[in-house]
Amino acid sequence: MQQFLDNRDVGVDVIDFIELNNDQRREKVNSDQRFTALMEARKKAKSFRGSLVWHTANGTEHLMRSYYDSTGARRQKVEGRRSPATEAQKADWEASRASARQTLSARQEQMERQSAVNRALRLGRVPLIAARIIRAIDDAGILGEGIRIAGTNAIYAYEAAAGVFVDPGITTTEDIDLLMDARQSLRIMAETNIEDGALINLLRKVDRSFERSSATFRAVNRDGYLVDLIKPVTNPAWKQSRATIGKADDELVAAEIAGLTWLENAPAFEAITIDEKGGPLRLIVPDPRIFAAHKFWVSKRADREPIKRRRDLAQAQAVARLTGQYLEHLPYEATELRVLPQAVFEEARHLFERSEPTH
Repeated sequence: MQQFLDNRDVGVDVIDFIELNNDQRREKVNSDQRFTALMEARKKAKSFRGSLVWHTANGTEHLMRSYYDSTGARRQKVEGRRSPATEAQKADWEASRASARQTLSARQEQMERQSAVNRALRLGRVPLIAARIIRAIDDAGILGEGIRIAGTNAIYAYEAAAGVFVDPGITTTEDIDLLMDARQSLRIMAETNIEDGALINLLRKVDRSFERSSATFRAVNRDGYLVDLIKPVTNPAWKQSRATIGKADDELVAAEIAGLTWLENAPAFEAITIDEKGGPLRLIVPDPRIFAAHKFWVSKRADREPIKRRRDLAQAQAVARLTGQYLEHLPYEATELRVLPQAVFEEARHLFERSEPTH
């Protein structure tokens, strides 16, 4: 039976938050808006991937459309014989594609200028290597679609939504945890051209030095940065569940960890964060209330290293307090947090009670 420690009275320093100043708040809002506009422009431009060309078959010209379906696979479709209508269709499509590309280029330039402002105001928080990995996962179509960012890096989403900076002592990390939802069929989009649709090959597009370690759930690069693929413990144990994303011989195999079912089932929490160079990115993470309750539960595990337990507790306290003070639309109520076992919910309640602001 798993043994737990009572650390309600463990002395962990109360962490104060640094709220964004007026300039930082203004530019964070501008950055979010411009990033959203950029994402819309990218989506629009991506919809024109492929081509409309004339194709001759049996002496008759047809308008042939090449496109990519929702999985990123290339498809072809005949639009009709050459006629004034199909000629107009082709001309309109080409004009719309050119317009979409111009809009995308303009918004990319705007975002570059905004990133410089973000750097000047020191808004960047997410380590660059982590940001590049998260963007690659997002571009591959699996961020929020079977993969969530868990662990320490999730805190960047919570602080971005709250408009504060958390003590870097509890956010500094040299790894990233990728929580895989084993219930879903994950597929890296074909348009990303990742060999075997494998996560390890996706990581190598970010940094060619990534290799799977002897622990098959982990990849490590030459600088010692770690990427862990994790998933909940299969229940019942004999039930088969997905453990990999792709089919490469050295693909990462997700490690099963107790308690992750709560994070897997938690409502998704999305925020736009900013990396060390000022560039924005999406983060999709578990609900902060469930993150804090889970971290508190982990901090009580007797088999957890003492130094890690104290860090877990500090993170649980910080996220609970941040949620209570700044994310008031997320109350700590049982009706909204049914994915937590009752005992886990009750044990973490005091973290949120203490975090409620006084008036």
